[in-house]
Amino acid sequence: MASSISTLAPNPLPNLCSHARLSPRGSQMAFFRSLNPSRRISNRLFNRRFNAVAAAVKQDTTQWTQAPLVKVKPAAESLFHIGIDVSESPELCASYAKAGQYLQLRIGDLPKPSFLAIASPPSLAAEKGVFEFLVKSVAGSTAEVLCGLEKGDVVELTQAMGGGFDLNRISPPEEYPAVLIFATGSGISPIRSLIESGFGADKRSDVRLYYGARNLRRMAYQDRFKNWESSGVKVVPVLSQPDGTWSGESGFVQAAFAKAKNIFKPQGTGAVLCGQKQMTEV
Repeated sequence: MASSISTLAPNPLPNLCSHARLSPRGSQMAFFRSLNPSRRISNRLFNRRFNAVAAAVKQDTTQWTQAPLVKVKPAAESLFHIGIDVSESPELCASYAKAGQYLQLRIGDLPKPSFLAIASPPSLAAEKGVFEFLVKSVAGSTAEVLCGLEKGDVVELTQAMGGGFDLNRISPPEEYPAVLIFATGSGISPIRSLIESGFGADKRSDVRLYYGARNLRRMAYQDRFKNWESSGVKVVPVLSQPDGTWSGESGFVQAAFAKAKNIFKPQGTGAVLCGQKQMTEV
């Protein structure tokens, strides 16, 4: 994509990988070399214990709120609609202010929480006290357990995190008449929130959603396409492994865009991407 196209994206999910430790330099290196082996081992054990305690303290500061499930149903192959009642937690509802925000969810004694983008618009939380998610069931994960729960089961949530989509970067609509949206798989989740929250799509001349999936069985929210189109968003489904009856776009979303393009004013075009990093390779 041309560098003049501004990219709109939510704050990235936290990096869960451990930070690499820097090697000591100069006089510090000499100091470490002067330690005898037993002293080195003692220091390593101390550092490990200190880091473990520090991690535990950090984890304890996370505020968790219990909330019951109100919906668990299939959305597509390996994808599930999850609805959670947060009406008894006004602060939790209020923390969700922008499409593109996410939160952590944990279940019972499972060791790892899941990071989930909120699929429903903030208005649904404000009016009905409900958060909705599109969750991919991955074997061995907390998400898999979540997709196997039932209505009434209780999970724990953090408040919504991240800055969400910065709509100021594509405002006002008359200065950014074109907005291109790219999503693959469950990456459509925050895109649903963006579209249903509204960003003046009906006031722009060209708003397109390139939505990629392996096949139609794996494409969620097909029942919402008509409403999205009526709001001003042209939906372009792209299947990477379609069957013989498919006559629409096939391959990858970036290839479908490259074939169509029709960008008449790059400096007035915004782009929203959510999915695999290969989507940026046009």
